[in-house]
Amino acid sequence: MCEIKEKVLKRTEPPKKWQCVLTCWGTKYGSGDINKLITKIAENNHHVARFVVISDRVHKKLDPRAEPVALPDVFNKPEFTTGGQCHAKLSMFQKGLLKKDMPAIYIDLDTAILGPVEQAFDFRKDEKSIVMFQSAVLPFSAFARMLFRLTKGKRYARGNSSFVVFHPKYWTEIADKFLAIYEAGEFRKFRPTISDERYISWVAQDDMIALPNSFAVKFPTEYMQHHAVLSYAKACIPWVRRRREKLSVVTLCSLELKPEKLVGLLPNTHMSDSKGRVLVWNDFVLGGLRKKLIQYYAHDTSEKA
Repeated sequence: MCEIKEKVLKRTEPPKKWQCVLTCWGTKYGSGDINKLITKIAENNHHVARFVVISDRVHKKLDPRAEPVALPDVFNKPEFTTGGQCHAKLSMFQKGLLKKDMPAIYIDLDTAILGPVEQAFDFRKDEKSIVMFQSAVLPFSAFARMLFRLTKGKRYARGNSSFVVFHPKYWTEIADKFLAIYEAGEFRKFRPTISDERYISWVAQDDMIALPNSFAVKFPTEYMQHHAVLSYAKACIPWVRRRREKLSVVTLCSLELKPEKLVGLLPNTHMSDSKGRVLVWNDFVLGGLRKKLIQYYAHDTSEKA
């Protein structure tokens, strides 16, 4: 009789306390956006010990739970903060900016928190793991790591940095190496520095883990297709509907999909983004998410200060 052994992955223990990291620069977001996210995270999580807000300015009427931290001058540069660039986000890895004895979750301000996020620590393999969205065709995997080594870093799996789980004590090299590349005049010439998320993925390739799509999704990737019929077809799949019901995190990472546009749409509105993907704004395609988002942003009077 064959003995079947089940492979059990050894995971790290969930932290007793953790720090939430938010960043804000420019005029697009303000204290209202920060406060909303802090409130939603605090409502849904029991072990978040602090909220660190890295910003280029002092915000009025900021939630008292927020701990403001000035965006370091070395990251407060136009080439890191304008034209759709988010390299200033890499400042969160700089030594001394966060407490090194506490794991962290970074969350973009255009993210809707629908449930507990601290369960994301369970997806880590060990404390050094970085967990984030999978954004490219090549998945975070043993194959990707092998390809990374064989091509000497020219080919690698890439992620999206809208939601990042990491431990500050292991990853100060992300900021250090990036600033060294910048000082050497290789910024954007060295391809991984084209975006912050590419760079994080490149430096931490051996320790990258993808967020499961039963926990978190990027709204355009999950709910929008290049033809409305495909959106309806995907919504008909039973396991997709069940998976979507369990989502804790939905990030609205597209300029055309900001909350003020979404909640004002009439039912059954069709809207396309810059990549030609079609949003069908109804309950059949979106399931319960449409009403959740309307409720989430219903009283959004965000201060931009």
